[in-house]
Amino acid sequence: MRYLPLTAEDRRDMLARIGATSVDALFRDVPADKLLARPVELPPHQGEIEVERALATMAAKNLAAGSSPFFCGAGAYRHHIPAAVDHLIQRSEFLTSYTPYQPEISQGTLQYLFEFQTQIALISGMEIANASMYDGSTAAAEAVLMAARLTRRNKAVLSGGLHPQYRAVIATSAAPSGLALENAPWDVGGVETLATRLDASVACVVVQNPSFFGYVRDFTTLAEACRKAGALLVMVTSEIVSLGAIKSPGEMGADIFVGEGQSLGNPLGFGGPYLGLLATREKNIRQMPGRVAGETVDADGRRGYVLTLSTREQHIRREKATSNICTNSGLCALAFCIHMTLLGEEGFTRLARLNHAKAVRLAERLGHVRGVKLQNDSFFNEFTVRTSKPASEVVSALAKRKILGGVPVSRLIPGDKTLADMLLLAATETTTDADIEALVSALQEIL
Repeated sequence: MRYLPLTAEDRRDMLARIGATSVDALFRDVPADKLLARPVELPPHQGEIEVERALATMAAKNLAAGSSPFFCGAGAYRHHIPAAVDHLIQRSEFLTSYTPYQPEISQGTLQYLFEFQTQIALISGMEIANASMYDGSTAAAEAVLMAARLTRRNKAVLSGGLHPQYRAVIATSAAPSGLALENAPWDVGGVETLATRLDASVACVVVQNPSFFGYVRDFTTLAEACRKAGALLVMVTSEIVSLGAIKSPGEMGADIFVGEGQSLGNPLGFGGPYLGLLATREKNIRQMPGRVAGETVDADGRRGYVLTLSTREQHIRREKATSNICTNSGLCALAFCIHMTLLGEEGFTRLARLNHAKAVRLAERLGHVRGVKLQNDSFFNEFTVRTSKPASEVVSALAKRKILGGVPVSRLIPGDKTLADMLLLAATETTTDADIEALVSALQEIL
């Protein structure tokens, strides 16, 4: 009875108190055809040690990123995390779920959020950033809704270089809001032209840099076209380390920056939790979702930190709220902030250069493999290749050789036969020359 402390008598008393004849009566509002006629087919209960053994056996079938050559990316990247990060985020001053409504007891939390915002504003080239969001995809959806509020228009144009999962999340959020989406064809060549899609109904154009297929582009001209058309340019970055090497969204003229912060301080973690980033021009701050921590002084003139803006549904009438996101990824934001602080500006730039150098090395070596053709004329630490066999088959064959050899594009964009031979490959500072040689050797055998 460790996890089920109620006795049969307890349940009878509770049902009698609320006037229900049985537990089943509590589910009377669920349509009958949606209820299961019999229990779910699961194995019978076991003791804790038996369950641990069974789960350990299942987990052993996984090939962990840190135990093999690893070239997967597609929006989630393996980077080295300094030991200090995990140590510091577990300090009692930070390891709490308490929301910092009362500044007098939340100065530590508020200060790191303020520092985090400063870091995001600096690397994105923007004037103001919020105190983080759930992840990159939901932040992108919030940016589209924000653009619609700012422009009072009802259509968003989504680049063919935008991550397909970001597209899907934006579509989910846009539907109840009555926003129309125009999806450009997949930009497998990194040459799409979006300015021709601008008209009086377009609230924003959403692009990704580097793109889902790895291309790095300068969107300055598109930003100018958006400005002339009265639309906003939303720029997405799923690999935040790239901002240490390429022109920032702010420098290109973007109106809203959206990013995924997982690459700094946060492990792959089987897909989460991750960290959403959002920054914009100061004039747009009133429509920015989430929260903003600010700096002030107390009655004695000492520096202190407070929540400056917090126009969420928890704090304001629903019709005036900028977002229904009711929290931020606080611990993930702290990990990001610590990692970035340890790097500093020079270290961040050097990390970006190292990532690019590793990817260049990988691309050069793959150039000697028959059956592999590099597609990109520009990239940061990830690029696309075409293989002489279906990419999903190639990845499966590599996995049998204990190599996690990238992400088949068909896994994220299923059903398009023209993409079946396309493979996304990423290299970071954790990629060794031995890893690259193992991949090259295996591909020569497979192809």
